Amino acid sequence: MADLGEDFVEAWPRIVRALAAFTGSLDDAQEYAAEAIARAVAQAGGDGRPLGSLAAWCTAVGKRAWIDDRRRAAVEQRHVQSLAGDLAGALRQGVADPDASSVTSARDRPVADALDDRVALLFVACDPALTEQARLVLALRVVCGLDVPRIAAHLGIQPSAAAARLTRAKRALAEARGRFHVPEAPERRVRLPVVLASVAGMFTVAHRDVLDPRSPLDDLGRQALSIADALVAEYPDDPEVRGLRAVVRLGLARRPGRLDADGAALPLDEVDRSRWDRRLVEAGLDDAAAAADRGDGRFVLEAAIAGLHTSAPSFAETDWNRVVAFYGALERVWGSPSVTAGRLAAELHRSLLAPESGERTAALRGIQVDLQALADGSAPYAALDASLALADLAWRTGRREQAAAEYARLAGVVSTEPVRRFCLGRAGAAH
Repeated sequence: MADLGEDFVEAWPRIVRALAAFTGSLDDAQEYAAEAIARAVAQAGGDGRPLGSLAAWCTAVGKRAWIDDRRRAAVEQRHVQSLAGDLAGALRQGVADPDASSVTSARDRPVADALDDRVALLFVACDPALTEQARLVLALRVVCGLDVPRIAAHLGIQPSAAAARLTRAKRALAEARGRFHVPEAPERRVRLPVVLASVAGMFTVAHRDVLDPRSPLDDLGRQALSIADALVAEYPDDPEVRGLRAVVRLGLARRPGRLDADGAALPLDEVDRSRWDRRLVEAGLDDAAAAADRGDGRFVLEAAIAGLHTSAPSFAETDWNRVVAFYGALERVWGSPSVTAGRLAAELHRSLLAPESGERTAALRGIQVDLQALADGSAPYAALDASLALADLAWRTGRREQAAAEYARLAGVVSTEPVRRFCLGRAGAAH
């Protein structure tokens, strides 16, 4: 059990939610959950005694550690009477010895209601008082259990910056809401769009930066799907929820064919579609169709785009006109530089597949101008996408030396190893 793997992924949100409800502090909950997990690893690697339910064991250990720390603080401050009240309250809560058989799991004893623990924590993390980046950092830490270095790696920032964002997010949440509290159903409905955006952000990070996860702890994509499943169970008739799950399912379905034998990312026209997960493809297309029947919001449109990519027999047979049209609709509903980059990439593919003509040349020239504008002055991810598209345009239109130089530059910029290998391969192939 030295490598907790899937057990950790499943247990972490339950432990955090239980400890947050017990201590009243999300910050304390994370701290004592991490300490309890560390003790679980140490015990399993020592005498090897079975821990039973990891979530229940760690929750009990975390509660006891919190009580012990409160006791020490109380002694130091000579608040003996306050300490006695804390301990009495803790005993009334049923805090048991971690080895005792009376410890029940968080699954068997809900903290507040039947709401999935990860979803409950997401609704807490997705507070309107926080910025989008703060919500995403808090979700990665609280819901997924990622440590600061992993969060930094996923977001492409320095660990110090990730730590600062996390600290600011927790401080802002504490100042805005005080004691830990899972919002009631009406408030959860208000926060739902923000929750969906945070899950989408988690999956975007996974889809872009973890093309071949090595362990369950690294597989944010699967965690995002599990959370999307829980959200659909909670909101089965919401088209945006179904659309989000379609996006995640279809993205995961296409993941097996994204790398070559050497671990380099493959361009879309070289992906081996036979390796795709057909079960997830069918499930994702079902979700996309159900979403399209009920709405036309951001995730309904993203699901439609993903569905067109996935259902096409080949890259060349993709309905690029409809892909471009859906991107245009998405820009109107949820405009962002990354969406614009996606539309321009789709227009590029459509034009490159068209017969040579003056119209095609003019279209490619216009696309190049727009991509360059994004590459020069847009958000980092959109600028990188635009730069990769520009290099691809140069490559496919015979300007191999220019493309090689740009790929060599990009190899020193991208943070994802498979994409870096792809760039190096293109840079070397021109010589």
